[in-house]
Amino acid sequence: MHKLQLALDRMTIEDCINLAEQTKESINWIEIGTGVIKEYGMISVREMRARFPEKIIVADMKTCDAGKHESTQAFESGANVTTVMGFSPNATIRQCLEVASNYNGEVMVDLLGVENAERVNEIYSLGARLFCLHVGKDMQQEGELATSFLFQLVEGLEDIRIAVAGGVNIETAPGLLEAGVDILIVGSFITGSENPSASAKQLANVE
Repeated sequence: MHKLQLALDRMTIEDCINLAEQTKESINWIEIGTGVIKEYGMISVREMRARFPEKIIVADMKTCDAGKHESTQAFESGANVTTVMGFSPNATIRQCLEVASNYNGEVMVDLLGVENAERVNEIYSLGARLFCLHVGKDMQQEGELATSFLFQLVEGLEDIRIAVAGGVNIETAPGLLEAGVDILIVGSFITGSENPSASAKQLANVE
């Protein structure tokens, strides 16, 4: 059964709490977006951890340097998962993975900007097992969406979990799940909805 990750970004902490509250019956993971973390700092992660103790909290740090420091910040603030960019130096990714193991946490490697499977294989060899296939906001505005084509990056890797982010909605979700996605990361389809609770429920029930 797939997991649903609610991506909360470019909004206030109050709005984050409100949306998570409305959708908590359907979502499994709550992502505090990079924009929220940049605006409010780690208090945004601590606040969401306190409000939703039963959920997996993802701090979307998008770390690309200072791996040890930034991932420690995330886990100390109550995150279960932190993110690192796949184009980061190996040393940075390795540091994030080491810190995660100390906190019984996980590292999600964001593959935004990574275009070849060789690089993903290299990251896999460092010990990463959770990957995010990601079509960025700016790319979406130019008409790109998350499609099964992205799966070529992770083809053949064993014992991994795959998350997908980027324009995930009720139309694209079935094909993504069929292609092997474990975690649907959903932002605007839920956060921009007139009825976030109903939209989240729709996506949670997609097969």
